[in-house]
Order: sequence, then structure tokens, then C-alpha cells
Amino acid sequence: MKGGIHRLKVSQFSLILIGFVCATVLVLAWTKTTLLTSLIPAQGRTLQLDQDVSGPREILKGNDSSAQSDTKQVEPAASSGVVFSPEGENSKNLTIVKRKDNTPSIIGEAESKEVSRGMKQFLNYSFLHFTDCNYAKGKWVFDDNRPLYSGFGCKQWLSSMWACRLTQRTDFEYEKLRWQPKQCKMEDFAGPKFLERMRDKTLAFIGDSLGRQQFQSLMCMVTGGEERSDVQDVGYEYGLVKARGAVRPEGWAYRFPNTNTTILYYWSASLCDIQPINISNPSTDFAMHLDRPPAFLHHYLHKFHVLVLNTGHHWNRGKLNANRWIMYVEGVPNTNRKIADIAGAKNFTIHSMVKWVNSQLPLHPGLKAFFRSISPRHFFNGDWNTGGTCDNTTPLSGGKEVLKDDSSDPLVAGAVSGTSVKFLDITALSELRDEGHMSRYSIKATPGMQDCLHWCLPGVPDTWNEILFAQI
Repeated sequence: MKGGIHRLKVSQFSLILIGFVCATVLVLAWTKTTLLTSLIPAQGRTLQLDQDVSGPREILKGNDSSAQSDTKQVEPAASSGVVFSPEGENSKNLTIVKRKDNTPSIIGEAESKEVSRGMKQFLNYSFLHFTDCNYAKGKWVFDDNRPLYSGFGCKQWLSSMWACRLTQRTDFEYEKLRWQPKQCKMEDFAGPKFLERMRDKTLAFIGDSLGRQQFQSLMCMVTGGEERSDVQDVGYEYGLVKARGAVRPEGWAYRFPNTNTTILYYWSASLCDIQPINISNPSTDFAMHLDRPPAFLHHYLHKFHVLVLNTGHHWNRGKLNANRWIMYVEGVPNTNRKIADIAGAKNFTIHSMVKWVNSQLPLHPGLKAFFRSISPRHFFNGDWNTGGTCDNTTPLSGGKEVLKDDSSDPLVAGAVSGTSVKFLDITALSELRDEGHMSRYSIKATPGMQDCLHWCLPGVPDTWNEILFAQI
């Protein structure tokens, strides 16, 4: 696989080189017809060039018929070769371009600068658009054009508990930040552009509550936070309906009819297949199949064109016990001590999930699959249940730039390495944004535990979607 990646980069470099050569020929051919004639000296004037040690001296003649017999006319022609500047009196104004037949052609200084400027722009475009980009490496910058939607207006899609504009919070500088990758240009997000790119396609988020935040963020971004009566609720097509006695459905699905674009979210905190051990017993335990994908994903994968997976924060003993999840491997209770602990089970599950998705990609050639890295927590002076807080409201107080090449989520990075599953790496850039959490703010304004896990919206998850958009 590493060899395949190497060959891909060589192929990309070859495309850039071919494009550079073609652009050079076209520019210099244009120079021939539009520029060169204006630079030919007036009648009776001869420009002396340095003598070529390998042959007779060449000069550019005007209409003067008294030229010496050992000179020859330099015909204007499209050039191909190395550009160099002659020395001497006229070297500041002329550039010689070596032709295939070794006779020189001359362009002026201004035109030479135009050629150089054109080549520089072409190379910059090639670098930005034909090379792999590490979107995780860059810096946060303030942008008065942010946020991309209003926290007041996106009530149709945004849960009020995450809309910090509806809480007692009064500082909103965190909404003005934009992520700027270091080595490439990230395409600006626009709702209509996203919908057109996703025409007749479906994007599915499958993961925990942070995945749900990313889903709601994208719905607000696509609609600009505006009410959209034309958007259809199609959850029933995916079995996403609220069961009797349930607080909410297991997910949501919405379709934009003008482009037939569907965006959905399915809750699967562990990315495991969860099945009741005794279906006839209401208080039964549940088999947590570490080596099987969620049944929802297995059943509906063929309908998806972009898949975004995440997991992480539900991997603790308290969550497993509360949900009555029992680890299963190969259809039976797990007996492997290496994956009996939480860290081992999480590692095994993520690798199993990536392996399964990667095996399905050849069967679904129109599918792009992403695994998002873990969203960081920012509890200080304790944890979520021991008085931990995140009271900082000053953006970027801990730094604004990510300089390292390696991911801050080595588990997911290692799992996707060597596969066709793409890595949506958001951990390090999100670690710089501790001021962007829900913190102590809430709709009811009641004191209690702080939420230093989920994000205010608009906020950091918008950037995750901008990076996603740049790769689809």
C-alpha cells in the first residue's frame, strides 16, 4: 500500500510537470505573435549580442540591408528551451530564449516578467490543488465574515441545549474564528455549492453525540441557519422514527428536494453492533459485538455516498455498565484478556470497523468513507463528575497554531493508515479551542456540572465540516 501511495504522488507530480511544460509552450508561442515584433529594433539600428564561443556571432537585424555577411536573420519563432539573460548594454531589457534549432529568440523585460508571473501562478495553483493537504496543520485566524449562520436563527435544526446564543453567555468572540491550513488553501464553504456537489447523493454521520453536533452544524451551514419548509424529513426511509416510550429517535434524515441531497445522522456511540441477549426479557443485557459494524450501517451502506464515522467518549466502564453492554467477539462473550479492558476493546473495535468499511469500498465505488478523530475534552481541576471546569472565555489563550505533522489521535490515525478510509483529523486544532465549550451555560441557568465536552454552535464543529467539504 505504501508503494501505491508513492506511485500516486509520483503520478501527481508528473501531471504538474506536464502541465508546466504545456503552459510554457503556450505562453511563449503567444509571446511570438504578439510581443516579439514590437521589440524588433527600428531601421538602421543593430543590437550586438555576446559572441557564442561555439559558432559565429548572431545579431538581430532590422531592415538595414548593410548588415555584414557573417550575420544571419533571427526569425521570430515559438521557443522551447532554457531562458537566460545576455550580458552587456541591453541585458536589462532583453531575454534570450533558446529555440530547438539553437537560434535565439528575444523577448522584453516586461514580457519576461509576465511569463515568470504566469509560471509562478500556475505552480502555486498546482501546489494548492494537486498535492495532498494536511488540513490538520495550520492556525486559527479571526474573520469578520464568521459565523456562517446565526445561533438565534437555526432553531429548525439546532438543539437549544447547544445554542449558546440562547443561554446566559455574553461573549461570542469564539464565533469569529476560522481555521487556515498552513500549506494549502481550503475551499470556502457555501450551502448551494455543497448541495450541488452532493446532488443525488446521501451523506451519513454515524457516531456519538459529537457526531450529532457535527450533523446539526452541517444542517445549519447548508441552510445558512434559515427556516426551510421545503426540506423533507425522510427518517422513515431509514427506520429513524421514535419508538414508543423513547425520548428521541435513533437518528434523523433530511432531504433537500431541489438537488435530491440527503443528510442523516445515526446514533452509535461505540460503532459496535448492539443486540439484546434475551429479546423476551425487558431488562436483558446487550451483546456488544466488537467485531461487527452497527446493523444500521450494514443495512443501509449501499445508499450512502459520503460516510463520516466517530467514536470515543463512551468507551469507559461506567457507560458500559449503565447500558448493560457485554463485550462479544465472534458471536460469543469475549475471553481475550488483551481486549477485555476498555482501551484494548476500543482499539480492537476501531480497527475492526475500519477494516470492514475498507473491505466494502470496492463494492461501492461511489462511496467516500471518513473516520473522524476524537473531539478533545477540556476539563480543568477535575473531571465531568468531580468538579471539572472550563471557564476560560478568551479565544486562543493557549496558542493558535498546530505545527506538528503527526495526529493527536494516534489510534484512529493508525487504524486508517494503509487503507482507503480517509482520516478527518480535527483533534489538535480543536484542542486550541477550550473557550468554545458549553461550559456552565444552559437554557435554564441552573448551577451544576459543567459541559466541557460538547461545543457551542455556531462553533468548532463548523470547522470540521469545512474540512470535510474540502475533501468531498
